[in-house]
Amino acid sequence: MAESRALAEDAAELIEVEYAPLPVVPDLATATAEGAPLVHADVPGNRAARLVQRVGDPDAAFARAAHVLRERLWIERSCGSPLEPRGVVAVHDPRTGTLRVWDSTQAPLPIKNGLARIFGLPEFQVEVIAPDTGGGFGTKIMLFYPEEILVPYAALRLGRPVKWAEDRREHLQAASQERGQLHDVEVAIDAAGRILALRDRFVHDAGAYTPYGIVVPLITSTQLPGPYRLPNYEVGFDVVYTNTVMVTPYRGAGRPQGAFVMERVIGLIARALGLEPAEVRRRNFIQPEEMPWDVGLTFQDGAPTRYDSGDYPAGLERALERIGFDDFRARQAAARAEGRYLGLGLACYVEGTGIGPYEGAHVRVEPSGKVLVATGLTTQGQGHATTFAQIAAETLGCDPAEVTVITGDTGRFNWGAGTFASRALVTSGNAIAVAAGKVRDKALRLAARLLEVAPHDLELAGGRVRVKGAPGAELTLAALATVANPIRYAYGEAAAEAALRLVKPRQGPVLAPDEEPGLEASGYYAPPQATFAHGCHAAVVEVDVETGQVRLLRYVVHHDCGVLINPTIVEGQIHGGIAQGLGGALYERIVYDRQGQPLTTTFMDFLIPTAMEVPAIEVVHTETPSPLNPLGVKGVGEAGAIPGPALVAEALDDALAPFGVRVREMPLTPARILELIAEGRARGAPAGP
Repeated sequence: MAESRALAEDAAELIEVEYAPLPVVPDLATATAEGAPLVHADVPGNRAARLVQRVGDPDAAFARAAHVLRERLWIERSCGSPLEPRGVVAVHDPRTGTLRVWDSTQAPLPIKNGLARIFGLPEFQVEVIAPDTGGGFGTKIMLFYPEEILVPYAALRLGRPVKWAEDRREHLQAASQERGQLHDVEVAIDAAGRILALRDRFVHDAGAYTPYGIVVPLITSTQLPGPYRLPNYEVGFDVVYTNTVMVTPYRGAGRPQGAFVMERVIGLIARALGLEPAEVRRRNFIQPEEMPWDVGLTFQDGAPTRYDSGDYPAGLERALERIGFDDFRARQAAARAEGRYLGLGLACYVEGTGIGPYEGAHVRVEPSGKVLVATGLTTQGQGHATTFAQIAAETLGCDPAEVTVITGDTGRFNWGAGTFASRALVTSGNAIAVAAGKVRDKALRLAARLLEVAPHDLELAGGRVRVKGAPGAELTLAALATVANPIRYAYGEAAAEAALRLVKPRQGPVLAPDEEPGLEASGYYAPPQATFAHGCHAAVVEVDVETGQVRLLRYVVHHDCGVLINPTIVEGQIHGGIAQGLGGALYERIVYDRQGQPLTTTFMDFLIPTAMEVPAIEVVHTETPSPLNPLGVKGVGEAGAIPGPALVAEALDDALAPFGVRVREMPLTPARILELIAEGRARGAPAGP
């Protein structure tokens, strides 16, 4: 241990280590080669897992197809790169035996329970607090980083507070990563371009370990069908170890890969049949009257992949209308005549959100009239304090400004899973609504008793319970919270006295014999299955064929996440996701050398888009409420990131069609775009419009 980070780093430099080089497995090609070195001696062929799922009869469908098309597609590695890297602070209080840990985690309750088991402590003597955190994106889920164990361990052993904070270089070297997959896909279609069957075989790079199991490739395989009708579908994947950083979910969590494959298939069909990609989509969409639609696969939560609601054709048409599709081909032709290459891209997707097992919340009205909401999940910039306050305030008939929301503190609320998988609003939002509903019911019962009316004659508004049609006959929530506490009421709290002057004097307690004191309640919500949001992104790009630079001229989003609680926050989530999606399409790529050493360890090497690269974004919404939860909501956290690579790929195909370019990989640098143009010219494609 050291008194400062600088001293610790100086001490570490004094340690001399002698390394004996071993054979390296730096990539999928090496990992899957015959006789490849083994990452783990007890794992033959470096294969951690294999899974195959099948729907219908793909073999029969391929046999009767008018056309069979094939493609190999590849997406490189990336990582979350949150504004705030990871950090842990731990303090042990010998007087109470309490271990208190502040952790930039997305899941404080699993951390708390894990630390209690590891150190042999009762769970009530471990508290984990996740303050407002500067981004997570999946890299901060669950207990799989050694620092989250070693820092508390050091605090226990030394009897002193211990702090550790990750710097950017350490994050890029050791924080979990994602995305690397290689797909071999084939599609069977009829003469009109309707998909009869699809097969996909892919290899997923797990890195050196699988702390999160095979959830990422599982999501890829189950979300790949997207909004399209695939009556016959077979997907199989191998999870392969490499000598690289471990892989866990990163914003999108396998969905960008699935969307990239499916949307590239749509483009492949369009090119083979001479159709607009938009028309191929129309011919293959699941229709709204077919909801709920069972894809026929088992989703990440163990429940069926069953779309609960949505209108995919309407979303496409709204995106096309906003992007100006009707006159785009004329504008494109005019630009090509001037030596400018414009391209239109579309990408549609379905996003599974709101998985279980559950979340909970506690809602309390204070005698001051202020409302406190506590829930177990964490906040990394999603605006939970605003949205959750709105839900509680709507239920209690008060101003959201009167509501304070606490997240991520196991000492305030001790049940739940965490913030990941676009689940916060669906799970915690509905739990808050349940808890606030119980408080509302109790407030109405107490007010009915005091005002001597039936509960159905009362309404909640403006922080008051009032008799309908009887101005002045009302009680504030503050007064009801006071009289709900027998001690406060007995000593004549001012709020209660002032309000109760309006009602007849009563003898005896306000609470019924079986009622608990206080105006508060806990509530829980466990979703029966995932809810499925969806969207369609459209973009116009311009490619400089001399430099390979790509400029986004327009970016339009149609999105449907069910009922919109706060449209501004929804759009903020979409905007942030789009920035990461564009990063995965054009900028962000984790690179290892042949010895497995990371080469992209600073933001000079690992490029992320800035405000200069992210275009203005236009968002249009539709709302198809989910029938699976009382609020009718669906998640939105990963939506913006999912279609980015697929969208840019189709736009580049369209812009560079005169050169015969076909995009099969992501991300694409300017140098790689120039290579694709040169390859197209070498195949005999014309050099101009």
